[in-house]
Amino acid sequence: MSSSKETVVVRPKGIPLREDDARPDYCNEAVFRRNCLPTRSYYIPETSLELNGTWDFHLSSTANGAPDPSDSGSIDWKPLTVPGHWQLQGYGKPWYTNTQFPIPVCPPYVPTENPTGVYRRSFQPPADWPHDSQLRLRFDGVDSAYHVYVNGTLVGYAQGSRNPAEFDIGKYVDRDGSNELFVKVYQWCDGTYIEDQDQWWLSGIFRDVHLISFPESLRIEDWFLRTDLDSQYKDATLQATVDVQTHSEATVTLTLSELQNNGGAVLGSIEAVIGPGDTKVDLSLPVSDPRKWTAETPNLYTVTLSLSSGAGRPYTIDQRIGFRKVEILNGLLTVNGTPIQLRGANRHEHHPLHGRAVPMDFARQDLLLMKQYNINALRCAHQPNNPKLLDLCDEIGLWVMDEADLECHGFYDAVARPQDIAEEIDYEERKKVTFPQAAKYTTDNPSWEAAYVDRARALVQRDKNHPSIIIWSLGNEAFYGCNHKAMYHYIKAFDPSRPVHYEGDVHAETADMYSYMYPSVDRLIKLVQEEGVENGKFTKPVILCEYAHAMGNGPGGLEDYERVFTDYPRIQGGFIWEWANHGLWTENDDGRGGYYAYGGDFGDTPNDGTFVMDGLLNSLHQPMPGLNELKVVNQPILFAVVGGQLIVENRYNFRSLDDHKLTYTVRYFDDGETMTHTGELSLPTAKPGEKALVTDLQTIASDESRAGRDTYLVLSVTLVEATLWSPAGHEVASFEHQLGSSPNAPRSYRPLPNGGSQVVPRELSIVESRGSTIISGDDFEFSFDSARGLLRGWTSKQRTLLEPDADTGAALCLSFWRPATDNDMALSLPYWKRFGVDRLTSQLRSMGVDATDPQAVIVKTHTFFSTPVLAWGWDCEMEYTIKSDGTLRVHVTHLTPSGYMPTHVPRIGFNLRLSKTLSEVQWFGHGPGESYPDKNASVRTNVWKQSVPQMQVSYDVPQENGNRGRTRWVEIRHPAESLAGIRAVRIGDDTFFDFAASHHSTQTIQNAKHPADLFEDDATLLRLDAKVAGVGSAACGPGVREDLLVKCEEISFGFELTSL
Repeated sequence: MSSSKETVVVRPKGIPLREDDARPDYCNEAVFRRNCLPTRSYYIPETSLELNGTWDFHLSSTANGAPDPSDSGSIDWKPLTVPGHWQLQGYGKPWYTNTQFPIPVCPPYVPTENPTGVYRRSFQPPADWPHDSQLRLRFDGVDSAYHVYVNGTLVGYAQGSRNPAEFDIGKYVDRDGSNELFVKVYQWCDGTYIEDQDQWWLSGIFRDVHLISFPESLRIEDWFLRTDLDSQYKDATLQATVDVQTHSEATVTLTLSELQNNGGAVLGSIEAVIGPGDTKVDLSLPVSDPRKWTAETPNLYTVTLSLSSGAGRPYTIDQRIGFRKVEILNGLLTVNGTPIQLRGANRHEHHPLHGRAVPMDFARQDLLLMKQYNINALRCAHQPNNPKLLDLCDEIGLWVMDEADLECHGFYDAVARPQDIAEEIDYEERKKVTFPQAAKYTTDNPSWEAAYVDRARALVQRDKNHPSIIIWSLGNEAFYGCNHKAMYHYIKAFDPSRPVHYEGDVHAETADMYSYMYPSVDRLIKLVQEEGVENGKFTKPVILCEYAHAMGNGPGGLEDYERVFTDYPRIQGGFIWEWANHGLWTENDDGRGGYYAYGGDFGDTPNDGTFVMDGLLNSLHQPMPGLNELKVVNQPILFAVVGGQLIVENRYNFRSLDDHKLTYTVRYFDDGETMTHTGELSLPTAKPGEKALVTDLQTIASDESRAGRDTYLVLSVTLVEATLWSPAGHEVASFEHQLGSSPNAPRSYRPLPNGGSQVVPRELSIVESRGSTIISGDDFEFSFDSARGLLRGWTSKQRTLLEPDADTGAALCLSFWRPATDNDMALSLPYWKRFGVDRLTSQLRSMGVDATDPQAVIVKTHTFFSTPVLAWGWDCEMEYTIKSDGTLRVHVTHLTPSGYMPTHVPRIGFNLRLSKTLSEVQWFGHGPGESYPDKNASVRTNVWKQSVPQMQVSYDVPQENGNRGRTRWVEIRHPAESLAGIRAVRIGDDTFFDFAASHHSTQTIQNAKHPADLFEDDATLLRLDAKVAGVGSAACGPGVREDLLVKCEEISFGFELTSL
């Protein structure tokens, strides 16, 4: 019984029950289904009535106080949309935590203040449904637990938020009239403790609801289709186990056909006769050399199952299947005998308006984007997804790791926080201390075994017929114990054809593979060489179920992981964390539009803040720079230049390159102009995994044509024909290679003034007064603050180029700081702030003016940059050389750190404050998008042009963004190109530099919680950097690679600035 008001006691069917009438169902780990029918393969027949739409709704603050059906007439009902969450429709508030439980930890009990949503609607069975049919009420997802009533009678109970439940309600229904459906949904239940996934806590009926009519005496209850292949992976056997209901002798027929769009031809058939009361039949059909299913070649067929008896209408079900065989051979995960590489992503179900009630069109677009961005595998993180999604995975080709609805990560916090375990302690060490204790709550507690196994059963029984599913997963971050072992044994007994994954089984005691989360590259290499290895041999593969945390500006280091995947074939890839941000769209109260909310924005406490914003896509599911990077790193076709020859490597596992087209572009960057020529090359026949010669580079660009100038070869591989997931011409791979270089940075084209005649500049003027030095020429002026040794202004042709900052008075100053990224927050930002890198102040030691050359004036400064409280800093000697033609050379001749200093800083370079009228940017270097030292695989070298706003990346959480790397020159102009502008090139031994241009100050970005908080400065803020750090993925994983940090060590660098 769920409360004292209920008069009907409904006993559970088919599961163990520890009798305890003193506890309500939602606080009893032994009660998770009452009167539920066995979970079956997903199938909604034509004889069904969808009950989605507008329901009556009432929210009670407690479960005990929630009304019963008898109170229906006195309830103040409000409309609510189903599927949907009540928190997103004006009732209660969304709540985000990553690991910590939002309720007190005392399983199986939940708070008395347990918000309970009461739903009501009426329905009437269609008149043409037989009166003796079996009527089922099906819920595909309800969070978190619920009792169901029909016409005032309690029908049953279910929990397991992302698992389906069906109830036989025929005896409660008036077949000829209107019926009342009444559902109590509890926000918290004992199942909450094992549904602690990293996502919003959102409640309600969030998936489809159906009333379904099945024939009473002749129906197919369930089916399980398996395909086996012979030792040559050529011929197949189709095996079927069919569960039936029949009251008389009947015939079960299995027919294999081509899909209708492939002609629909029948390829084979087999039948079996069963007697009255028989409930199960096994069928086996030999199939000669069917086209095989893989994620690269998703060949599907139709299986028709028919149950007939006498002259009546047969009961028929169609199921699409693919012929494939999953095995672990020689320690490697194989499909059809071939080892595969998983280039995957973790995907939570989320929509910015509807939460987990994701419209199928929106979900479909997710999967199409995955394919288009060279993602070939999907981990359903961390629960069974909408069942319709798997049909699309079968259709377009994705390897799927299907995961049970199970996570109880919050027990770690319950154990660790009282022990005050420092976050700085290595996580692997923290796990050793806390995980065994945390597991005792539920995972290693025998009283929870039935609940755990039920979640494995629900997963496998619903989704068992999908060829795209090649791995079952026992859940996520739920420690390891006896109940996981029970789940494993249940699955392997029912379905030995698929391997089972579980990362928490760190030594793969039962799991069929080793799985890791967020290891550094070095640790990954160590693990793959040692775990499960005896005498140099291994029996289980290695998978990264989560890696390269894609939070904000990141992930960095993808190419490093890819190199390890290539060097160590036992590592068969993994799944990026994660696919998309989980922001919830929220309107601003002040009329400034809206924003995508994260933890804490709704007053939800405790919360885990921005950690829900950690995807390759933004909250609207638009690709972000990290996804562009992943596409290139994952690309299935690679190129290399070896000894003057162009070599292609086919990284597909199953397909050739025959349906691909290769084009090339050669770009010549000469003084003042860019020239290109394009063409098409024949791709050689290269089997999966093979390399082949494409052509000699001389046939593309001769040595003479590229001599003495920057020359780049750019390749593009596109699909010849359209696919189910892309149009014809879609680019699947690209490549850039420098063919030639110039000793000088090529200039942008700009006409000389006065029709092309050179102007002979006059001598420079120097005017010094108290605290000020002004150096001027024919049509320009530089103003220095001689009290602080700063350049505070530059005008040219009566237009302001550089202007002073209101706080520092500097128009150009040395800087080591930038806004933090999400990946800086955990380690780097506190470290930098501990050393005061964000609070450096300057001490002018000396300043002098050298005017011995009539055509140039040199302003020399000696400054010490240091921070309050601490005893370290940078000793800096600089020279500002102003030439009579108006050119400014800023040269840091010596920059030397001293004292007890940090090992690294975010950047080393200059901050420049330009007039805001200078808002068009053109540069020669990496682009068009942002790039960093460990995130630049997706950019290409060219002359690019963008406005300052276009240079920005609008992350859902404002942070450092917009850097452009390997730049040779940059110009920032007035939109009318004939007007003023500024050009920068690097001087010294290194001709490359990084830059960023923005209208948002560092402080504005750092303080902003959402993009709507980014108020524009009245200036264009330019960064010119000698060194910039990588971004890494330290929000949850390794930081920046050591050699890509900006080390605190002596350096000299400089830039030449020219007015345009």
